[in-house]
Amino acid sequence: MIKEMEWNWGTKLVIGMGCFMAFIIVLAVKMFNSSPDALVDNDYYEKGLNYDKEYTLKEQVKMDHASPEVKVGSEGIILTFKAAAEGKINLVRTADKRMDKVIQIKTDEKNRAAIPLTGIAKGRWKLIINWNSAGKSYLDEQEVMVE
Repeated sequence: MIKEMEWNWGTKLVIGMGCFMAFIIVLAVKMFNSSPDALVDNDYYEKGLNYDKEYTLKEQVKMDHASPEVKVGSEGIILTFKAAAEGKINLVRTADKRMDKVIQIKTDEKNRAAIPLTGIAKGRWKLIINWNSAGKSYLDEQEVMVE
């Protein structure tokens, strides 16, 4: 006859604690080896201090109906402004902060600025457009899909 192995409560307790400790160790190793969260902003304090300035610039866009028209085409991202403009565009990739870009812009005679698609990955991008036009400062945010 085959004799069954007897397990007393002390053996079961030690095996259970061992499994729990192994589980905690695996979670700790996984946490330390995981990539940082792209949704967490490291400079949130500075952005909080500048919130009033940004809000005022966004409201200026609404009052002057100055929001630029954004189109994505084969030649790149084309921004059409209401008047001649000069400033910068932050291309923000929410999925990967390392892909973010800052591009200086200046409109042509048709009040258009073009951003070539070279070096810009396909996917959803957030455009933070900060520009000066006719002596006023503006800030606008739009999302585009680069295909």
